Amino acid sequence: MTVRRADGHFEELRAGSLGVRLARDAAEIDAAQALRYAVFYDEMGAIPDAPALVSRRDADPFDAVADHLVVLDHADDTPRVVATYRMITPEAAAQVGRFYSADEYEIGPLLAFPGNILEVGRSCVHPDYRGRQAMQLMWRGIAAYVGRRKIDVLFGCASLHGTDPDRIAAELTYLKSHHLAPPELRPRALPARYVEMQRLDPAMIDARRTLVTLPPLIKGYLRLGGWVGDGAVIDAQFNTTDVAIVVHTEQITERYLHHYTRGTPEDP
Repeated sequence: MTVRRADGHFEELRAGSLGVRLARDAAEIDAAQALRYAVFYDEMGAIPDAPALVSRRDADPFDAVADHLVVLDHADDTPRVVATYRMITPEAAAQVGRFYSADEYEIGPLLAFPGNILEVGRSCVHPDYRGRQAMQLMWRGIAAYVGRRKIDVLFGCASLHGTDPDRIAAELTYLKSHHLAPPELRPRALPARYVEMQRLDPAMIDARRTLVTLPPLIKGYLRLGGWVGDGAVIDAQFNTTDVAIVVHTEQITERYLHHYTRGTPEDP
């Protein structure tokens, strides 16, 4: 593995032909939006509004103020965006007037947190790159960003496919029973959108088997010691059931953080 110098907040991290860094320009953000459209709309069944249908881009007002993490395949002369992840700082959210998660969750406890917070979301990976290497690079990029920005808490909305909570009753029940955030950091679904997560008797669930069925990104958050908020939210447009995720970065072990950021020099 090698490290390549890049613009932005941290070095580009390389593994074979793949690299991860922040998007450098509008063209790379556009490529990330095109990938998001292909995954969310073409593959996962989200319902595009008229502008999205015409542009074939998943875009919203947060894109203009966010940092966009991208995994690129450098195998060809022109690097190709094959995975992406969006990060919104409080300063960026202030330009829009809110965090994205506030449309689904009451996030007052997070806004009152005395440390540095970061909203994360809009994560997707091209179907051809959903193996270990791309996901490892994604997490290395997240860890590098967190380290450079001295982030204390990550939060955001993570999705399970489908809008029938009873079809994912075991997963929702498992998350609430085993990973509910402490009250001082716990988002709660807005009353009009609140869906109870504990849908089964927790004692009847095979926790190990249920963990395997969770989406890879949610499992990644849980490995970092992450928690979920109170209540799920149905997102009919995106054909998902969302849960709030909270990760206190102090819970990332030194070994884990070192594993995903080793070899990256300090910022100049």
